[in-house]
Amino acid sequence: MTDEPKGEFSRQIQGRDIFMPCIVADASSGTAAFLVDAEEARRMLPGDEFDLIEILPGRALLSVALIDYKENDLGDYNEVSIAFFVREKDEPVGIPYLGPVMDFVRSRVKTYIHWLPVNQSFTQEAGSEIWGFPKTVEEISIDYTDTEVSGCLVAGGKHVLTLKVARGGTRTIPDATMTTYTHIHGVPHRTAFTTGAEGFGFRLGGASIELGDHPYAEGLRRLGLPSRPLMSTWMEKMHGRFEAPQKL
Repeated sequence: MTDEPKGEFSRQIQGRDIFMPCIVADASSGTAAFLVDAEEARRMLPGDEFDLIEILPGRALLSVALIDYKENDLGDYNEVSIAFFVREKDEPVGIPYLGPVMDFVRSRVKTYIHWLPVNQSFTQEAGSEIWGFPKTVEEISIDYTDTEVSGCLVAGGKHVLTLKVARGGTRTIPDATMTTYTHIHGVPHRTAFTTGAEGFGFRLGGASIELGDHPYAEGLRRLGLPSRPLMSTWMEKMHGRFEAPQKL
């Protein structure tokens, strides 16, 4: 657990009390954004509460991220995030196409997380029960060199994907609040997540992805992966806080 003052009690998970907000004191994160087929992406979004954001006609953004949580109220664990950029129905569109790209660069994206595998059971149960995150417990390895981070996801004994992201950056980015959407027992919710980082780097391209033989990898192939990412980011030392989910 982190040393910040405890907030409002939320839930007891596996005999441990969880308080809101949930604090991330230290983590590293590598993210790649890929252009994918928008119609295929829409088929992967449940319900009709959200609009998929297109950054080019017929093309949407898929975010694939590796997160190495080192100090977190939910433990020390590895995570892979696979998410689409979305907006709520009837939300203002903003600047067509360019706006979503700038939101990604500024860490102000709104996402619907399609799958969020982790490698620890406690965070899986807490994330699923409190926020509705689609967490499952899988095999996730994250390895570092001086210039690159590599993460491998294996589910049910089958290789799903390996993502490699260029490591390194000198910028410090101030705290920014992002929104992610989930369904809790079929009801749509939004969760605010505020994050900042030291050692931030941004690159055009800067990553590569390899797909395995797991059925989920076939779904990624229908989206158009593997392909060269449009852009990638690296956060050497990230911090943040998850707020309690709010019903739409």
